[in-house]
Amino acid sequence: MKVLGVNAVFHDSSAALVVDGVVVAAAEEERFSRRKHGKRPVPFSAWELPELAMRWCLDHAGLTVEDLDAVAYGYDPSMALSEEEGHERGLRDPWDHLRTTYAQRAAGFLATALPGLDREKVVFVPHHVAHAASSGLAGPSTTGSVLVLDGRGERGSHLSGRYVDGKLEVLATTELPHSLGLVYESLTDHLGFLRSSDEFKVMAMASYGTPRHLEALREHVHATGDGRFVATEPDWSRFAPRRTPAEAAATSAEALPPEHADLAASVQALTEEVLVDLATWLHEQTGDALLTMAGGTALNCVANTKIWQRTPFERVWVQPAAGDSGTALGAALQVAAEHGDAIRPMGTAALGREWTDEQLAGWLRTAKVPFTTPGSREALAEEVADVLAADGVVAWFDGRSEFGPRALGRRSLIAHPGHAHNVERMNDVKGREQFRPIAPMVLAERATDVFENGPFPSPYMLFVHDVKAEWRERIPAVTHVDGTARIQTVSDGSASSDGVDESANPGVHALISAFERRTGLPVVVNTSLNTAGRPMVDDPRDALELFGSAPVDVLVLGPHLVRRQSFFAS
Repeated sequence: MKVLGVNAVFHDSSAALVVDGVVVAAAEEERFSRRKHGKRPVPFSAWELPELAMRWCLDHAGLTVEDLDAVAYGYDPSMALSEEEGHERGLRDPWDHLRTTYAQRAAGFLATALPGLDREKVVFVPHHVAHAASSGLAGPSTTGSVLVLDGRGERGSHLSGRYVDGKLEVLATTELPHSLGLVYESLTDHLGFLRSSDEFKVMAMASYGTPRHLEALREHVHATGDGRFVATEPDWSRFAPRRTPAEAAATSAEALPPEHADLAASVQALTEEVLVDLATWLHEQTGDALLTMAGGTALNCVANTKIWQRTPFERVWVQPAAGDSGTALGAALQVAAEHGDAIRPMGTAALGREWTDEQLAGWLRTAKVPFTTPGSREALAEEVADVLAADGVVAWFDGRSEFGPRALGRRSLIAHPGHAHNVERMNDVKGREQFRPIAPMVLAERATDVFENGPFPSPYMLFVHDVKAEWRERIPAVTHVDGTARIQTVSDGSASSDGVDESANPGVHALISAFERRTGLPVVVNTSLNTAGRPMVDDPRDALELFGSAPVDVLVLGPHLVRRQSFFAS
């Protein structure tokens, strides 16, 4: 089957294409439109479709709309709460019913956006089933336990279940208004950040605090022992005063208000506690070795690590596009599986756009940018390693762009991890808060020498590891205040026995290897190739615009190298 998956109802609009059980393409709309998250997560925007991402998926595969067997829409309006039910459950948005109204008309909107589409081919997939499929079917095996948590779906916020040979059995769900995701979003807003966007900032802030409100908050949020939980929004002002966005943006790491850091730490600890309980219960029901996870809450890498450490699951695999963008992929996979297609593991998050070496050179010539092309990838790695060893900052653009919110060595800003000042420097380059940590990429074969107490390999930056004591002073830029790091392992792709190596990135592996030969450090700083409030760089024009406006020393565009000196000297 040829199935186009679409996510459009809440936020992070996206599209994905699955052909005969193989994931061919997946991308967020923001990468094309340059609007962060594609659109605002409000009911009034639920009619907007990821038109650019949908068309790109088809173009990439050389398909027309008529070639499609189905369009899978990651929300089922027939399951949604009615307006009356929403009021009875205390859901506050008086316009929430618009989401259902727009979703009911999705086939018409899609047929308008994709002329020639037969409306009868549009299939509704329940939101949390789409999340579940994005991990349970796209992950390393189509048999295993699956845990989904987010803000909300049609009428719930959580699903626990099990896939057996690609078929889902739902074991537990939690109904609205109870939602761990909405509680975390509400705290994000109270702390002056943007809800449904900046929850990761709360997770970073938590490391600076003490969870002294944990007991009081358990009155509002706790597991119930049957695979479900209670989660209602407390009066946050009891614990800390509300902050404005301006106050939040102006806060440095040294000046974080302790009452806000303690509240963040308390909610983070409570989230971890409930998730571990849910995962433990799920294992008691299934006995599986593998747990797969999705939903926006699964982007909480600290909580993911606690699940890996404290539950009997031998392996925890998290969908790299765990937020709502991943439901486009999951919806397509679910429909394909239901029609009998054998589903293949996605194997990589590099599912977006790419350009040939000559196309990239054409962009540079058109922009009249002087560049060089070293004779091989190894030669390129050696030149760039010299820049990094001299404490330069590198914008790295190579291969297919990543699907999901993490930069994974295809659209990355890279720097020296051995200088503590690079935390402040990189946050300044990106224009973001100074309490935010920056993360390391590490050679897969050297990862256990530097890090511990986390799963290996870790290809998607979705777990935290302790930095070994003897390495903390050697790589201070990527060691967070609590002694941890959100790592990404990188391999050269040669050691895979089954053809799937999720850590494979030969170009970045060659770069880090060259950097280690110069510095003794098998680690580099890796953060996303963007500046604050803007989507990650996706095409060559985006890369050139960032390079022209940010204090970056070198731009790598595929095999081509642009140095800031020559860029401005000409």
